[in-house]
Amino acid sequence: MEAKAIAKGVRIPPRKARLVIDLIRGKKVVEADNILNNLNNKAARIIHKVLTSAVANAVNNNGLKEDSLYVTQAYINEGQTLKRIKFGSRGHVDPIKKRTSHITVIVGEKN
Repeated sequence: MEAKAIAKGVRIPPRKARLVIDLIRGKKVVEADNILNNLNNKAARIIHKVLTSAVANAVNNNGLKEDSLYVTQAYINEGQTLKRIKFGSRGHVDPIKKRTSHITVIVGEKN
């Protein structure tokens, strides 16, 4: 049995967040929690919230034990891109793409 949590439209580029989520994929929830607590970046704080929500869903909705949970799947999809412009010299305009992410964490018991 599995439980999942999704955070949509998070203002962090997927490329940066994937570096962090690769560290916790396939690990026990307790170990993944320790890894995320010891990282000092924005992606780790956001992914920690999603992981905590997925564990709470598994415990409260499915009646699973927190000690036996693993991160079965964890992935980040690209969300909407906010397009802005930056003015330069001589009427030059540069595009600025502020990327967002959809973060999904699925926890379950290992067979």
